[in-house]
Amino acid sequence: MTLLKNKKTAIIGAGPAGLTLARLLQQTGADVSVYERDKNSQTRIQGGTLDLHKGSGQEALKKAGLLEKYYLMALPMGIIMTDEKGSPLFTKQTTSENRYDNPEINRNILRTMLLESLSCDTVVWDRKCSGLEVSDQQWIIHFENGTQEIADLIIVANGGMSSIRSYVTDTQVEETGTMIIQGDIPNPKFSVPKFYQYCDKHRLMAAHQGNSLVVNPNNNGTLSYGVIFERPQIWQNPRVSDAQDVNFIRAVLLERFFDWDDQFKELFNSTLSFHCLPTRKLPLDPPWKNNRPLPITLIGDAAHLMPPFAGQGVNTGLLDALILSEKLMHDTYDSLDTAFKAYEAEMFIYAQEAQQASSKNEIEMRQLDFSFKQFIQ
Repeated sequence: MTLLKNKKTAIIGAGPAGLTLARLLQQTGADVSVYERDKNSQTRIQGGTLDLHKGSGQEALKKAGLLEKYYLMALPMGIIMTDEKGSPLFTKQTTSENRYDNPEINRNILRTMLLESLSCDTVVWDRKCSGLEVSDQQWIIHFENGTQEIADLIIVANGGMSSIRSYVTDTQVEETGTMIIQGDIPNPKFSVPKFYQYCDKHRLMAAHQGNSLVVNPNNNGTLSYGVIFERPQIWQNPRVSDAQDVNFIRAVLLERFFDWDDQFKELFNSTLSFHCLPTRKLPLDPPWKNNRPLPITLIGDAAHLMPPFAGQGVNTGLLDALILSEKLMHDTYDSLDTAFKAYEAEMFIYAQEAQQASSKNEIEMRQLDFSFKQFIQ
């Protein structure tokens, strides 16, 4: 632990990448604090489940001593692909051979697992970072609630829309032209019983004429789905009131899916709230800034935000945590800066590959004759 000896490490953001890095560093005795804007650990995280891949996300959890716990808490799921009328086109079953390939885990369950692996009070809640400054060769971290903390090095892990990324790179987030509308239906056994039974514990995927639907019927007691389509011109600058208007969103979906089977329309009619998410990307433009005042780097979406169409976002973030922790613990680097630069050089390669795969899938998904089958074989 030469590089981190007598050093205070601050991780900004308690997402999967930030928490995994904290766990990996604490295993070697590092002094780490994680600062998170959520009010407390009970704040719910919205969104679909996450599947951690072998060779990236699972490898990081293995190093963190959490892989077996992940296997216990995650749910292996098969896949059923249908046409717009609900007729099955392809089915992939869960088997004893593939059950650990990439089982699905609820975001809140994953966060709880990671939090429980950390030392008490590692995460400081209700700390939304508002800015950084340097004083006496230390970082001063300012928070919106008026408090501040000091650190010797900072790892920025607070998501794709990070406001403090500019200390490392001036690259700006770009919208990719795709809209995702997410819906959640609690108690699907009773809310949409026929559709829930039809899924039969499988993820369901369907696509037709540029509209795609991905459904997970078992997201910790909730059926979660995402509707994916090219963002219409009229939605380039949607009014906030429209984006939050359940009736408006439902009407948009029913219009786009007018020729789909009624069982799909039932999902929209049974949804009480929607989340509209234009997809974004942070291009990786190496090298990052060389004139950083003190050691600071980026991991996760803060470093390489990408659309979710290759399942690589969280896995790339966990791989960041694994590789960065190894660099910081390696005795061949003579400074934190050189360790950070070594991590970044490696990260640019695999993260760019993940972004390219995601972008390729995104373009194909918006084609009229798209089929999910090519993604899952």
